[in-house]
Amino acid sequence: MKSLRLITGLSVAVLLSGCALGPNFVPPNPGLPPTSFFAGATHKPVVSTRVALAPVNPDWWALFHDRELIALEHCVAGANLDVRTATLRLTESRYQRGVTASALFPSLSDNGSYERQGISQNGILGLFASATPGTEAGGAFGTGTGGIPGSLLQPFSLWQQGFDASWELDIWGQVRRQVEAADADSDVAADQRRGALVSALAEVARDYMQLRGIQEQIRIARNNVKTETDILDITKERQKTGVVTGLDVENAAAQVDSLKATIPDLQRQESEAINALSLLLDEPPGGLAAELVTPGAVPPPPPRIPVGIPSDLARRRPDIRQAEAQLHEATADIGVAVASFYPTVTLNGSVGFQALDLKNLWKGSSLQYALGPGVTMPLFEGGKLTSMLNLRTAQQQEAWISYHETVLKAWHDVVNALVAYRTETARHRELVLQIDHAGKALDLARSRYRDGVEQFVTVLDAERTLLSAQQQGAQSATNVAVDIVALYKALGGGWEDDFPPEPPPPLTAALPGL
Repeated sequence: MKSLRLITGLSVAVLLSGCALGPNFVPPNPGLPPTSFFAGATHKPVVSTRVALAPVNPDWWALFHDRELIALEHCVAGANLDVRTATLRLTESRYQRGVTASALFPSLSDNGSYERQGISQNGILGLFASATPGTEAGGAFGTGTGGIPGSLLQPFSLWQQGFDASWELDIWGQVRRQVEAADADSDVAADQRRGALVSALAEVARDYMQLRGIQEQIRIARNNVKTETDILDITKERQKTGVVTGLDVENAAAQVDSLKATIPDLQRQESEAINALSLLLDEPPGGLAAELVTPGAVPPPPPRIPVGIPSDLARRRPDIRQAEAQLHEATADIGVAVASFYPTVTLNGSVGFQALDLKNLWKGSSLQYALGPGVTMPLFEGGKLTSMLNLRTAQQQEAWISYHETVLKAWHDVVNALVAYRTETARHRELVLQIDHAGKALDLARSRYRDGVEQFVTVLDAERTLLSAQQQGAQSATNVAVDIVALYKALGGGWEDDFPPEPPPPLTAALPGL
């Protein structure tokens, strides 16, 4: 027993003081520029003066000052099914981490049994049995002299109660590396949840902007229908007086019908946009129609758009954080593979009581035990361990390339979003001017037509030009808002202060010993 205590004490000391084999993870340098997203570019486009390097607002949708949009965004974390699924996967990864970490501790089990046994007199033990009154000496083959008394071949009861313990010492840090990998896997799941939330928030905002843009186009089409109907009435009156021919009347009527024909398709797009928002928030088709069917304008862009500094992108983007966690997991797996080359030390123990009568089960004379360490050393695995180590090393290299690619793609996403926002903003300014000039031109054409100076075809051309400019202006205003949404999605904003609730633990987690 003293030797056993000594071995156990030394093993525990080695376990506590030993270091985990394999490389330690060092967070990689993302290599992002410190001040400008356009650093290193040979052509640096001018960014809009509305863009500022101020910290990114987590609730970036509030910059549009649209109450309906803000209300929808506040429902995303708890309602979106993709986010809720990602939350459950995060919970699953944490439970899996607990399963892995359990290997750091000893396992202890209690076992008890009762058996009623009867030994065959014609079996092997019957060869060694001696004669007893009322039985044939030696069973089938015995001689009746010496051996096991025949009375022991009679049925008997066996009572047993004991405890088994086993503890694999993590001397080389294999289990600790497994726990480290499990922690990194939980980080991956957490960032996947963040990514799902960022995507859902951006998708709600994008669909909302498109819905308001479609409703604006419907408003423009209906206003033009009303205006063209008035012109048609004027043209009919002028035909009655013989000032114009029926050709002008038919052209005016065709213009009215052409405008009316655009409205049903726009209404279809409006319905699809409402359904898309309803799906994102776990509502049936048309579930949000009551609060969204009332037309509203596209929210104007904020006066200033904070985008933060490029070096913070790796901290905000969930996909970059996820790639870093995957690299961490791959690095820890190398340590697991290295530790598999070394011996495994296990402490085993079994203590119990055995008796043929229940009243004698707990007596000291019924005690039985078995204690001692076990060592397992890999001698020949056919190259399995070496191949596994090479595999884990190659997977780590692949994870690093994936991390670098993720950072590079994120950088490109931000630059592309900034350029798209700048160019669409400039285009929208020009379209606003075009709408103003086209409106004035139409007023002049109508006035000259009434005075009989211009032909009706001039009025039609001016109307088509104005309508086209108005539709393009409405679509451009929508694009500007959508580009801002895409920019904040590329920046990874929208999760820092807004997480979906995690489900409560199952009832089995409250049971003792589990």
